[in-house]
Amino acid sequence: MRKAIFISLIILLWFGCKKPYLSPAVSSGTAASGFLVVEGSINTGADSTIIRVSRTVPLGSDKRSEPVSDATVMVESDAGGSYGLPSYGNGYYKTVALNLSPSNKYRLTITTGGKEYASDFVPVKNSPPIDSITYRLDNTGVKLYVNTHDPANKTTYYKWSYIETYIIHADYVSTVKLVHVPFDTVVLRSLDEYVYQCWKNDSSVNVILGSSAKLKEDVISQSQLTYVNTGDEKMRTRYSILVKQDALTADGFNYWQNLKKNTEQLGSVFDAQPSELQGNIHCTTNASEPVIGFISAGSTSQLRLYVDNSELPTWPVPADECAEKGYLFHDHDSAGRPTTPVRDFIYTGEIFVTGVIQPPGSVILGYTGVEDRACADCTLRGSNKKPSFWIDR
Repeated sequence: MRKAIFISLIILLWFGCKKPYLSPAVSSGTAASGFLVVEGSINTGADSTIIRVSRTVPLGSDKRSEPVSDATVMVESDAGGSYGLPSYGNGYYKTVALNLSPSNKYRLTITTGGKEYASDFVPVKNSPPIDSITYRLDNTGVKLYVNTHDPANKTTYYKWSYIETYIIHADYVSTVKLVHVPFDTVVLRSLDEYVYQCWKNDSSVNVILGSSAKLKEDVISQSQLTYVNTGDEKMRTRYSILVKQDALTADGFNYWQNLKKNTEQLGSVFDAQPSELQGNIHCTTNASEPVIGFISAGSTSQLRLYVDNSELPTWPVPADECAEKGYLFHDHDSAGRPTTPVRDFIYTGEIFVTGVIQPPGSVILGYTGVEDRACADCTLRGSNKKPSFWIDR
């Protein structure tokens, strides 16, 4: 009994002493000024270098960041060369393959808002090839893994990202569409206008790292990348994952590891507590101004894996939640056009599915449709244009 009372008092003291916390950044307006955020790396190989420049937004904002599209972004070599990155909008800066010498060090410089920023010069760390991407099916879903190694034992620190591409389907096949010229009527869709099958993309959002520093050999085996729950539409037909692998320096690995802890492991007092992120980008105009980001240099390796639904013995399909309707147009004018106003149907956001034909002839009595356009139009969530890299089974 005494023990129970003691525990209760501890709980009351813990919660009773808590006070609302007002962030100094919010109260002072510092966060509203917007710290510079730099994302990306210098690709020294045959791929493009893509850098995104943005600024932080105040807490409570409906935006994640504010893109900076009027900056001057350059890659500089410690040997004296420099290369500009043109703006592509929304804060992105991109240049074609630089094919830089691996014997030099490189840095990124940014000029924006009357201030200058520069990263430290960093050595080139080229990623070894990815050995394989594997997956394992269990009772709750599919786990995907990456395997790699460096026979020279020089990489040690790895970072991965991925892009998932998969086929999605609408619940109904829409074979007809509404056109307004020369008059409102319904016509058959051409093959490239079919909106039943689409391809959708998702990108990794978590920081995925691996290290062989405590191993005798530079080998990474079965490092988990992601997880797909049983029944998820990603693997309902055909799924592809493109994995990109970067080699990091020890400083780069520590930066990303701290970022991972700060963003993914803040659940209770027993989790790792937030730590200050020490990047390698600085404001040379004002040394006291914080800058968020870490720039690395090197070439990236990548590998793609396909997974077919036929390889998964049990993959349930959820019940159809879309209800098909019938719309019949019995009255036609001399030109064969329905006199019932078609626009009243389409302007409600609905979509035609198919024609209703009177057997055994070919007279169209009307058309079926669905109230929720997404039930018959997959382009609301993806693209009906097959990706150039896509390989059908």
